[in-house]
Amino acid sequence: MLCYHYSRLVRLCTVRTLLLFLIKSIAYGLALAFLLLLLFPNLTGGHFSFWQTHAEEQENAPVSYHRAVRRAAPAVVNVYTRSRIVDPRSLRPRTIERQELGSGVIMSAQGYILTNYHVVYGADHIEIALQDGRILEAVLIGQDEISDLAVLYVRADGLPVIPQDPNIEPQVGDVVLAIGNPLNLGQTITQGIISANGNTGLSSRGYPDFMRMDAAINKGNSGGALVNSNGTLVGINAAAFQVQNQDIQGIFFAVPYQLARNIMEKLIKQGRVTRSYLGVSGQAVVNAAGDPLFSSGQALYGLALTEVTAGGPAAIAGLQVGDIILEIAGQRFQSMQQALNFIAETLPDSELQILIDRNGQQLTIPTQVREQPRR
Repeated sequence: MLCYHYSRLVRLCTVRTLLLFLIKSIAYGLALAFLLLLLFPNLTGGHFSFWQTHAEEQENAPVSYHRAVRRAAPAVVNVYTRSRIVDPRSLRPRTIERQELGSGVIMSAQGYILTNYHVVYGADHIEIALQDGRILEAVLIGQDEISDLAVLYVRADGLPVIPQDPNIEPQVGDVVLAIGNPLNLGQTITQGIISANGNTGLSSRGYPDFMRMDAAINKGNSGGALVNSNGTLVGINAAAFQVQNQDIQGIFFAVPYQLARNIMEKLIKQGRVTRSYLGVSGQAVVNAAGDPLFSSGQALYGLALTEVTAGGPAAIAGLQVGDIILEIAGQRFQSMQQALNFIAETLPDSELQILIDRNGQQLTIPTQVREQPRR
């Protein structure tokens, strides 16, 4: 037993001595290396300076959206249309050929392309040009004037598809890049920020419901892609804000991605977009007396009806001017536009329970929404 303890003690002493020896050796080695670097800096062989220079280059590198453009740009195509029209300047009826250009975005590998309604409206022949040099004939699947969108189809393999995120939520202030073919100069990138978010409902009518941004849009950009700094699609470029005899800069519009995707799916499945309507106008109010809401800091009470269309779904259900809508199908809304968007996305002929305040009394009015008449 005594021999066992003795041998164990010897082993422990040996391990301890070995550790001390290694620690001292490492310390001496580091000290010697540091001393040599101080006395002979050229001994580094330039490796240290290389990594220092590389780090400085990374720190001073310019901000670039090259990666975003590389991901998105191949899926943005040039759209060329031809149509025959009667020359309005001719005294005798004479047919002339009109050529237009725009842009489009490849949304799926199956060949579906989103562009603007005004780009392809009335076209007899549509061609798209890919960035890889291919020229393809396109077929018009469907179009929707209200959202200014149209869906094209091409038959081809190996189509590049724009990066998409179904859950994307663009924010005011996000950097965006507009990709298109302005003035047929070739694919061009402009950069800006989102200045105001648009609604995502199907009742969008005109500029106020579109996403606003200041990335330049010129003739030929229409139908192109608006992407974020990761190259993910956030909208379809639509138009520039214009007022007659006024030079306005920095206000451009895009159809928000969620709305554009929704419209595209409906056009592919149905060939057209169906929207429901209620037949009312109104404004947000802060109390049962109907005082209008002026500031976002005020508490919203409901939506007061200022107009009820004769013969419309609301009038048939019994809604009246002065009624204050509190809820529709159990949901509260922050604005009349938001409520109408909800109605628009509801299937035609659906019955909705509308809770109102009428002269201080709360009533639930069953209301059957109808398909919005075509213009």
